[in-house]
Amino acid sequence: MTPTTPAQLDAVKSIIEDGQSDLLRRARSPVVLTSEQAAAFVEGFPGEVERLGLDAEAIAELVGGERDVFTSACSDQLAGLHGPADRPCPARPWVCLLCPLAVFMPRHIGNLLRLESFFLRQFRQMPTEHFVRVFGPFAGRLSSGILPKSTEEARSRGAREVAGDDTDLPLRPEESTS
Repeated sequence: MTPTTPAQLDAVKSIIEDGQSDLLRRARSPVVLTSEQAAAFVEGFPGEVERLGLDAEAIAELVGGERDVFTSACSDQLAGLHGPADRPCPARPWVCLLCPLAVFMPRHIGNLLRLESFFLRQFRQMPTEHFVRVFGPFAGRLSSGILPKSTEEARSRGAREVAGDDTDLPLRPEESTS
């Protein structure tokens, strides 16, 4: 189908722009900080601070855990990136893995490991093509972009915290795999 009216052409251009913006957001490296790095975040990462639109109060809230969501700290839950602006973000926990507003810290490792277990179960239960379409980008970001950047100590502590139990995942009934 070819757009024939100016309104249709504008709609197609808008869809293309949205898709390109989404690709650029996903291509950004995740912000993964150790406890020590979190303390020096403002000085060491001025570009990230500016990109995330953070002020001193917001940084204190991020570092202190006040902006935590299940898998990360969120620099602006009301931004409307995954839902209506000025309302809490409705995204599923794995969406944070690709979100440019997410900041991952050692205190999130336990929940990230829970999510990794969820992905492994989904992979075993779903046809591969379906898993790749639904969870592939998120699982890839977690296993190659986030967890490897955390310290061995944080991963060990997270593994002890989880101890093979990922029942704390905030899943909808239809998403449960156990």
